[in-house]
Amino acid sequence: MSMGGNWQLMRSLTKEDSVKDVDLPPGTARRVLGYASPYRRLIAGFLALVSLGAGTVVATPLLLKELIDAGVTPGDREVVITLALIVAGIAILEAVTTVIQRWFSARIGEGLIYDLRSQVFSHVLRQPIAFFTRAQTGALVTRLNSDVIGAQQAFTTVLSSLVSNVISLVLILGAMAYLSWPLTLGALALVPLFLIPARWMGRRLAGMAREQMNLNADMGSQMTERFNVGGALLVKLFGRPDRESTEYAARAARVRDIGVTIAVNRTIFFVALTFVASIATAMVYGVGGLLAVDGTLTIGTLLALTALLARLYGPLTAISNARVDVMTALVSFSRIFEVLDLAPTVTERPGAQPLPSGDALAVDLDHVTFSYPSADDISIRSLEGSTTGDRTGGGPVLSDVTLRVEPGHLVALVGPSGAGKTTITSLVARLYDPSEGSVRIGGVDLRDATLASVGDTVGVVTQEAHLFHDTIRANLDYARPGATEAEMIDALRAAQIWPLVTSLPADLDTIVGDRGHRLSGGEKQRLAIARLLLKSPAVVVLDEATAHLDSESEAAVQAALDHALAGRTALVIAHRLSTVRGADQIVVVDGGRIVEQGTHVELLAAGGLYADLYETQFSEAVAQV
Repeated sequence: MSMGGNWQLMRSLTKEDSVKDVDLPPGTARRVLGYASPYRRLIAGFLALVSLGAGTVVATPLLLKELIDAGVTPGDREVVITLALIVAGIAILEAVTTVIQRWFSARIGEGLIYDLRSQVFSHVLRQPIAFFTRAQTGALVTRLNSDVIGAQQAFTTVLSSLVSNVISLVLILGAMAYLSWPLTLGALALVPLFLIPARWMGRRLAGMAREQMNLNADMGSQMTERFNVGGALLVKLFGRPDRESTEYAARAARVRDIGVTIAVNRTIFFVALTFVASIATAMVYGVGGLLAVDGTLTIGTLLALTALLARLYGPLTAISNARVDVMTALVSFSRIFEVLDLAPTVTERPGAQPLPSGDALAVDLDHVTFSYPSADDISIRSLEGSTTGDRTGGGPVLSDVTLRVEPGHLVALVGPSGAGKTTITSLVARLYDPSEGSVRIGGVDLRDATLASVGDTVGVVTQEAHLFHDTIRANLDYARPGATEAEMIDALRAAQIWPLVTSLPADLDTIVGDRGHRLSGGEKQRLAIARLLLKSPAVVVLDEATAHLDSESEAAVQAALDHALAGRTALVIAHRLSTVRGADQIVVVDGGRIVEQGTHVELLAAGGLYADLYETQFSEAVAQV
């Protein structure tokens, strides 16, 4: 057997044998065939080339027989030259078909990868925020990478290998039986000596490969967590670089050791396969040689049999493991379908209409009750790693909330932590749909509006502004693709951050770093406000946008917010009650209900929860002074 044949055989045998016992969801195979439909002509051409290539596997040995028996032995030069040219022609044909076959395989495989990745990526982005709070990022990335590649192999590597091996095995056995059925039976009698050790070593290597992947995953996780800004800062602040280096070195050493073990066992695997094949070849040479001496077998036949024998054991062993190969590919498809079958909780109804346009629109919450969905409704267990706990949705977070924000008015939501303030703003941005009641903007129920129009109408600035690891220009362009540089500059000026941008080496083309860590907290917030201004939404939601900022940064951000909120409907969450005293209305939320409404003066005079919160903050401020 060739080294290439041994390597392909080893890859097949070292796959997890347990995968063949996996129970696939009903209809998996039918869904898989659906993905093949756009490529059916390419697949047909691909299989035709694979069949042609498999057919040539017996041609050269049989031609070798004729070259010896009909050319060399009788001394017929013309036969020798003719058959040699035919063998050369077959070699050229095999080379050409291999190249064309690879082109077909690449077109099919890369096309399927594109289709699956695009579909999974688009589907995942439509999942609710709660999905991302439970799913491990690494597990999601694996679905987009490893599982997609494993799935596409169903139509390339697995399918071509199965067809090629079946055709090759039938033709080889037929040719060998035609040449000498006793020697063929003798060669087949040695199959257990070849197959049993190969399967045993395959399972051993599969276990070591699994351990190697787990060790590499642990090492990768440590690098991922330590090589981002937050992780690196924590290591430096707590003075643990030596400990981190030691832990990483220990993990790397285990990866090294298992790598050496795998390399040695692979060599033993190759040597064992070659040894058994050599024993079979020696048997054919010995028995066949005696038959040739007795005149019952020609020398050409003997050489053809040994050549065919070298091609026999690879396809035979691969076919014995075909179920594992097929199931491995189908399991990858099943893991992808698991993601695609998780329906988004927020969807666009057929016939949905855009929200009305306008500089400011009214926001209404009408008898809204909301409970967060259960984990099984918004997540997948296999993506959560070791996460455990209650998977039920729990009780209502909001109960019978009715609220109206007039066009152009600013309404502040205040209350203790966990009262439901952020949940209200999440419903206005349609990150979730209410369990009961309705949320309307401009008089239109958000469930009847297009998702794109909701995204255009509602602008949100959160407490922790997220910036992509890209340029300032790219982060602004994300809010309004195609915005001109002049429009970006106007937004940056209004957000009180243009002077800072001009002081940077590449101004708009400056990279902000991972999550914007090259900027201070106040600078990130002002850049997020500039992004909001560029979007120019009719409704603005601010979720504690000035929290955790120092006085100077808060003043700069507040000035930018004043410009951003001018003439727009605004819903603002703030823990610092001093920042919302000028609101048109203050809504006090506690225990998922609205307990008070009014202006700052009215609520202080009422002496309720707002007055208590204000008095607490005022007392703390005085104590700090």
